[in-house]
Amino acid sequence: MRRPVAASYESFAQHLRRSAPFPTYLPWPLGPGWTVSDFASVSDADGAVATMTCVSGASQLDGPVDVMVISEEPGTGFGARVAGLRGDGGAERWDPGPEIGEGPPPVRLRVEQHPVGLWPVSISTSPGEWDRSVLAGEAGGRWLWLVLRPASAVLLLRDEWIVRDVSATGPQLVALPFGGAAPAW
Repeated sequence: MRRPVAASYESFAQHLRRSAPFPTYLPWPLGPGWTVSDFASVSDADGAVATMTCVSGASQLDGPVDVMVISEEPGTGFGARVAGLRGDGGAERWDPGPEIGEGPPPVRLRVEQHPVGLWPVSISTSPGEWDRSVLAGEAGGRWLWLVLRPASAVLLLRDEWIVRDVSATGPQLVALPFGGAAPAW
């Protein structure tokens, strides 16, 4: 796993080069006052198998908010780690649970031009379980996780969000604001 000491344009550019061609998703466009505060990648011998970005900002109802977006190959376990889930090491414990795909998704967002449904992932046996909301679904044959802190920040998703793979964005990334404290995970 690779995670920068501090989020910056330079370290993000390195992250994108190392992770290519694996997608790195960000909510797009970032709202005023929001910054890229953290990112990470997990690689194996063949290259990246998971990426995570975190944007931090504030909402009127919740105050400070962190939104983490994780994309990973099935069985990687990175999304579960960032979400704070604990498992016994079996692959089925590291992927979202059986609730994914049951009934209509309560949250929808757009990944590029494609609608993606997200279902809540139970974190009821995890320490600090009420401090975050965890959602997961599938995008492009990979797990897509959203971890939002505080838990009530999930209400921000009532409006359809757009998530974009920024790995090939180019010069537009220069305008992205970086900084702020990276959340614990």
